[in-house]
Amino acid sequence: MKRKTVVLIPSLNPDKDLVKYVKKLVNSNSLIEVIVVNDGSRKELKEIFDEIEKIKRCVVLTHAINLGKGRALKNGFNYFINNYSVDEANGIITADSDGQHAIDDIIKIAAELNEAKEETLILGTRDFNLEYVPFKSRKGNKITTQVFKLLYGKKINDTQTGLRGLTYEFVKDCIALDGERFEYEINMLIEAVKRKIKISEPTIETIYFNNNSETHFRPIKDSLKIYNVMFKKFFKFAFSGISSAVLDILLFTIFYGIADTFLGDTASILIATVGARIFSSLFNYSVNKNIVFNADKSNNTIVKYYILCACQTFASWGLVNLGYHFLDKFIHPSVVKIVVDAILFLVSFQIQQKWVFGLKRKEK
Repeated sequence: MKRKTVVLIPSLNPDKDLVKYVKKLVNSNSLIEVIVVNDGSRKELKEIFDEIEKIKRCVVLTHAINLGKGRALKNGFNYFINNYSVDEANGIITADSDGQHAIDDIIKIAAELNEAKEETLILGTRDFNLEYVPFKSRKGNKITTQVFKLLYGKKINDTQTGLRGLTYEFVKDCIALDGERFEYEINMLIEAVKRKIKISEPTIETIYFNNNSETHFRPIKDSLKIYNVMFKKFFKFAFSGISSAVLDILLFTIFYGIADTFLGDTASILIATVGARIFSSLFNYSVNKNIVFNADKSNNTIVKYYILCACQTFASWGLVNLGYHFLDKFIHPSVVKIVVDAILFLVSFQIQQKWVFGLKRKEK
């Protein structure tokens, strides 16, 4: 049995074409209902939203002031969860109000939502290699795609698409996410990757009007917010690593000073190294689990962490030794170790994020 699909359209200062677009959308399929969020548009545009509210199977939510796309989406999601049951609606589709998402593509995503057997995020993916795509849109998206892949290990071809389909349960997950403006949509992608939710990327028609001049995206402010969201976890991970390294050195110095009064150099270095590493690694584990990755409680995360720690230690030793001899001892091993450990640091970030502190895939 087919269920309803709700289309959520956040809107700021639209033109009258939005009324035509919504009418065409509800007339395209009897199972589609529409939520439009007036995100603090100018008062003289109220009649546009009044017309939309008169359209069958439509509702308008209104913000007294402009709160941002992220807040508009979250309020729309909240309305959806409060007014539709999982047996009544298969999920929600977000679409932009400028008409740049074809009705046929919305119908296509609605059909995929209805067939979804597990928790899914569907991303309508545009072709940025077309000649008429604005330069800033093409380059901005490609850069964000590569950065996202580097940090989260998942290539998403259109990170900034506004046409998205969310199954019912994932809508509930997204209501509590941080972000009030465009950075909220990146947080949605991070959440999907973190929870191992299925991500589908059907190709959609690539439409731009007037070189995308109607967009409310602020190139500098919103880009900074987006990259801050993406790098925030990585910077926390880096700080955790640096803090642990400093702690390790301090403890090594203290333990060596104590042991050296009773034992020889070799035994003192061994005891200081092992003792310092035990405490610094426990500190690093605690910070990564509770602050960096904010992982759920699990009895086996510490086992996984120390398995990774051991593998990383042996990998560092092996690669430094290999690199030192490959370069015919031309460079000091410490220099080789800096390069090797920097690479292992990036690898460790991905492994801890996905395996050590990662969440199990949620089933529908």
